[in-house]
Amino acid sequence: MSMRTITAPYVTQDDPDRPIRCQDALNAAVQELVGQATAVGWSDRETLAAIIEIADNSLLSLAANDDAELLIALLKRMT
Repeated sequence: MSMRTITAPYVTQDDPDRPIRCQDALNAAVQELVGQATAVGWSDRETLAAIIEIADNSLLSLAANDDAELLIALLKRMT
């Protein structure tokens, strides 16, 4: 089963409603993913908790990469 198409952003990067528009774009796909998981035996609660953990880990990874890039830039300026 293929995931539904996610719409592209139609607001600028600095639009205060951009996070809400992103949620709107992802909502149907997330609900479809939850439906697929529950169809094979996972509960809604387990599935949503797993999605939250995956998202949190992804954000932590992005933050760590940003920190590493800043540190590398600092070290390059020092040499």
